[in-house]
Amino acid sequence: MAETTLELGIVGGYMLVALAVGVVAYRLTDRTAEDYYLASRTLGTVVLLFTTFATLLSAFTFFGGPNLAYSAGPEWILVMGLMDGVIFAVLWYVLGYKQWLVGKRHGYVTLGEMLGDRFGSTPLRVVVAAVSLFWLFPYVMLQQKGAGQAIVGLTGGAVPFWVGAGGITLFMVGYVALSGMRGVAWTDTLQGLFMLSIVWVAVAWVLSAVGGAGAATAALGASEPAFLGLGGGLYTPQYIVSTAVSIAFGVTMFPQINQRFFAAGSKKVLKRTFALWPVLVVLLFVPAFMLGAWAAGLGVTVPEGGNVVPAILSEYTPTWFAALVVAGAMAAMMSSSDSMLLSGSSYLTRDLYRPLTGRDDASDERTDRREALLARAGVVAFATLSFVASLYTPGTLVQIGDTAFSGFAQLTVPVALALYWRGTTRTGMFAGVVGSQLFYGLHVFPVVATLAGLVGADIALPAAYLGWSPGIVGILVGGLLTVSVSLVTAPAATEDRTAYAVSGVESD
Repeated sequence: MAETTLELGIVGGYMLVALAVGVVAYRLTDRTAEDYYLASRTLGTVVLLFTTFATLLSAFTFFGGPNLAYSAGPEWILVMGLMDGVIFAVLWYVLGYKQWLVGKRHGYVTLGEMLGDRFGSTPLRVVVAAVSLFWLFPYVMLQQKGAGQAIVGLTGGAVPFWVGAGGITLFMVGYVALSGMRGVAWTDTLQGLFMLSIVWVAVAWVLSAVGGAGAATAALGASEPAFLGLGGGLYTPQYIVSTAVSIAFGVTMFPQINQRFFAAGSKKVLKRTFALWPVLVVLLFVPAFMLGAWAAGLGVTVPEGGNVVPAILSEYTPTWFAALVVAGAMAAMMSSSDSMLLSGSSYLTRDLYRPLTGRDDASDERTDRREALLARAGVVAFATLSFVASLYTPGTLVQIGDTAFSGFAQLTVPVALALYWRGTTRTGMFAGVVGSQLFYGLHVFPVVATLAGLVGADIALPAAYLGWSPGIVGILVGGLLTVSVSLVTAPAATEDRTAYAVSGVESD
């Protein structure tokens, strides 16, 4: 009982520190929608880098990735630590910089606003927001699921899943609704530094207990020799490339990442952050995933439905330190969920509430304050629904995360074409966005295909195409549809085909 109290006290103390940061941020926040969503577009290099870092490093990173390394080997580092980090850094500059330019010129807050304005189409704006919210929902749920599992593992089941997940959800709702982007970004910076430090201390502690990295790797080679060679375990070249591309493309279209593109203070900030990004990714993913791989060689037993990181820490480190690392994992989960809740509420208010209620052109102070209040209500509603769903939804953290990543990835090519190719038409965008989502959705949710009469009840769509995932094939489908349909259709009179060619808003 005393150990459980200590563990929960450490986690709770950390959460209170994060809440205090949010309260300070609230005192410095303007009561406007733009400041609530984007911190008035003033984020500097360190804060932008760490808030993006912390936002993307979630339950998937601390639990899902190490679990996969435990079962299939450390090549997962190639996917997330190297390929994905580099691909996203390139996309960050190619797409993020362009979004920053047009966002600063036109005052955009969301991807839907940007595309709706570019093609003069409220329906397109609504479709992009609906697609984004649809895939955001399971990823928020993943964080809550991971939080519940972490508390159960930390306390040996003394605290049930629903209490852990519910407590973290209430905490996040409190400081996100209170402080908005400024508080989220500052808290993310604290959480990012904390999780990066604590995972390296965890690795050092475990390795010192087992005789060093050489001894741990030798044990892994003796127990799982396939894990030490390329192509071992469950990995294939198609799997590695499919997963890395799907994750990098998906991350680029995450609503919370798009908002960080808009929130950068200057061109120089964007350049610095995208250059530093791969370094931070490697510094976190290598130790976290190697802990999972080494655990397989050390004979660590993971309880059914549990996670390998808490298991190896409970075996080789003191209780109080294991609690600190779980607090770091909680930091990862909270720093993802808080940004998702904030961006989800902005999509609800800016892309659904505004155009569908005829308030899109309203810009008076009273309307702005009403929208900021509505955004806070959206945070509460979104978090509550995803929490309830997390209690009943099956599937591992990797499966849930991979589904959401690939869903977002379907948007990347159409968005890139809209930003860089003036020949893209409204009809082409609809075809690319809807067509790729339909293709991928029929593979992820086969019951939809059956109900639609597209596939017989006794026939299944292929799980892969020559080894390539449906997510990757869907990306190609979206690109081909956008280009081919744009080539045979004329632009609508309301489309703005020149706005994105300008760069006169560049700032150093």
